[in-house]
Amino acid sequence: MRRYLVPLIFGIAGTAVLVALGVWQAQRLAWKEGVLADIEARIAAAPVALPADPDPVEDRYLPVRVSGEIGTRELHVLVSMKSAGAGYRIIAPFETDAGRRILVDRGFVRNEDKALDRPKGAATLVGNLHWPDEIDGFTPDPDIAGNTWFARDLPAMAAGLDTEPLLLVVRESSLDGSGLLPLPVSTEGIPNDHLEYAVTWFGLALVWAGMTIFLLWRIRQRKAEP
Repeated sequence: MRRYLVPLIFGIAGTAVLVALGVWQAQRLAWKEGVLADIEARIAAAPVALPADPDPVEDRYLPVRVSGEIGTRELHVLVSMKSAGAGYRIIAPFETDAGRRILVDRGFVRNEDKALDRPKGAATLVGNLHWPDEIDGFTPDPDIAGNTWFARDLPAMAAGLDTEPLLLVVRESSLDGSGLLPLPVSTEGIPNDHLEYAVTWFGLALVWAGMTIFLLWRIRQRKAEP
């Protein structure tokens, strides 16, 4: 019996830990799906007027409708799309009818369309407020001379275009953009790998239990040998 005891204890304990980790990831999956559903509902809600003092937490993804004028200057953020390849997000200043100056993300243009003249002037825009977290210690400094940015750095862009550090990501515009493809805010870029983690932990638990059974069988076979 002593031959079986230690492998059995390790087998049960290991299987229990792995199953517990799988259950925890399944619970995290349910929580994350709820968070994503809440974000999607917020994104798709009816647009409202631009808040006087938007909060980066409370007003993240808030749908907004603004009227005003798109400025003539642009900043170009290098990005890539699976269906289109390399290109740029077009960030422009927007002065509202109320006299506020904010940043607007007008959408994506292919690399070859970067130099095209895009319509500017009076426009009504519908989109979502966003505070993208794209800057880290590895992000290169922007190439100011070549007008190439590698992330949406709101404070730096606002300083460059003399606006509030407030970004509206456009999903609808009354102006047709030359080559512009809107890249509206969505949950697509928010990671949700909890299902894969849960499957991995449950799979490891099954393997651990199987190996334990195999080891106990081997111990029994050796004991039965003359």
